[in-house]
Amino acid sequence: MHKNISGVVLALALALVASPAVAQNLTCKLTFSSSSWSIFYKTTSGTGTVTCSNGQRLAVKISAKGGGLTVGKSKITNGFGEFAEVREIHDVLGSYAAAEAHAGTERSAHAQAMTNGKVSLALAGKGEGWDLGVAFTKFTLSAR
Repeated sequence: MHKNISGVVLALALALVASPAVAQNLTCKLTFSSSSWSIFYKTTSGTGTVTCSNGQRLAVKISAKGGGLTVGKSKITNGFGEFAEVREIHDVLGSYAAAEAHAGTERSAHAQAMTNGKVSLALAGKGEGWDLGVAFTKFTLSAR
């Protein structure tokens, strides 16, 4: 009897070790504020917080640099972003490739979608300022 119980326990232990863990994608969101300026060269800086469905939070610094036919100055407050294909919270860090067209005066809205190859990010926000143009940027999130 003792050998049978030991055999069952051993078989269960081996089954647990041999079965691969199924990684689940997290739902992660970004809240942020940022400011931008551009005269052919565009730069953005800001801060935000990433919050994931597993309860993890990560304070981030936002920076973006790029260029194109662009001119303006704007500020976004209470911006929002949503990530796709995140396995763990630090997957959101890194640089994302982005192309954007923007136009606005006084009160403006901004929306943008980008990817870093494995994770996608969609941003939206309302702000103030003025801007006009087309730009290609490298959008970077780093831990604060």
